[in-house]
Amino acid sequence: MSAAHERCAAVSSAATPSQTPSATHLVLIPSYNTGAKVYETVAAARAQWYPVWVVVDGSTDGTGAGLQRMAAADVGLRVWVLPANQGKGAAVLHGLEEAQRQGFTHVLTMDSDGQHPADLIPAFMAASVARPETMVLGRPVFDASAPLIRVRGRRISNAWTNLETLGAGIGDSLYGFRVYPVAALARVMHGQPWMRRFDFDTEAAVRLAWRGVKPVNVDAPVKYLRADEGGVSHFRYGRDNALLTWMHTRLMLEFLLRLPLLLWRRLVRRPPFQP
Repeated sequence: MSAAHERCAAVSSAATPSQTPSATHLVLIPSYNTGAKVYETVAAARAQWYPVWVVVDGSTDGTGAGLQRMAAADVGLRVWVLPANQGKGAAVLHGLEEAQRQGFTHVLTMDSDGQHPADLIPAFMAASVARPETMVLGRPVFDASAPLIRVRGRRISNAWTNLETLGAGIGDSLYGFRVYPVAALARVMHGQPWMRRFDFDTEAAVRLAWRGVKPVNVDAPVKYLRADEGGVSHFRYGRDNALLTWMHTRLMLEFLLRLPLLLWRRLVRRPPFQP
């Protein structure tokens, strides 16, 4: 066990006695080959919330075993290790199904690579508790570490999302720090074969909006870590942009079929005209 792993395990274990476990909301972290950074991420999440679940998506870097050792010393942490890499959405779905079986109603998803702000977990959970029928979406606040090409690329994705949902109010289509209603999201994912990889975050928000789940947007910082800070990125511009293009093509085609229903919903929910 590395020194960094030992420190994070100590923090995670120490957080347990003073926390009251939530019976409805949990933190769900899908993880794939992030190296030692995942231990810091999980420890930071545990310092803020109980319970925290991690789904290791076929990682080959040894972190699955390390996380299981952390969980053995922390009753508030559970870890599942999938035998092969299936994609972020598939890892989230695995956690959703288990959450449903155990009676949880909401999950906060966050990345394992240290980009998302663990200190905002309580605020996002509180927003969800206040309005459990909604999805609470992180709206990223970028600093100087954000690659310009990534910032511009998400503007394009956000524009498509805004069109596909008739301006439902999704503040950002790609930021994965979010609270979802478990039953609604599981129903969406079981209804079609997509949303299993990098296309998960955007398609989840669009399809939930189509089903009347309203977004609540909350600002949250995002940090792109350098390699010397432990940053790891599995984003591949060619492969993943092709996946996003295919995703938006599918969503637009389905949007056109849904358009009469979406327009009708908007009309019937509009308040009566006042002269």
